[in-house]
Amino acid sequence: MLNEERVRLMTRMACYEAKEGRKNVAIGNYFRGDYIGLQVIKSVISATIAYILIFAMFILYDFEVFMADIYKMDLLDFAKSVIIYYLIFTVGYAVISYGVYTYRYTRARKSLKTYYNNLKKLSYLYERETKR
Repeated sequence: MLNEERVRLMTRMACYEAKEGRKNVAIGNYFRGDYIGLQVIKSVISATIAYILIFAMFILYDFEVFMADIYKMDLLDFAKSVIIYYLIFTVGYAVISYGVYTYRYTRARKSLKTYYNNLKKLSYLYERETKR
């Protein structure tokens, strides 16, 4: 005879495994610092690529004016301002990424803890049923 509580629990766990369980297990395999560090490094690389593309579009948008003004401007100050804006952009993006990935890691660990508790409960229900 089927135990209704056990069937409900198994159904809930199967839905979790099919939807968000795969991502959470992948996240849960990392230590907190390793996961967050890896994701922040990926974010910094993405921010660098985005900044280069935005800078290139800015320069290419009005290239003729830029080339005419390049002889009039102080290139050292221009380079300093480009680097300062890059650092501000990248650090801001990294801080936001750190917050987002810390939240995701915490949520995944909490979800996995609930899942493992459900596994223990399911094991207990099987043991209780076999002892009858």
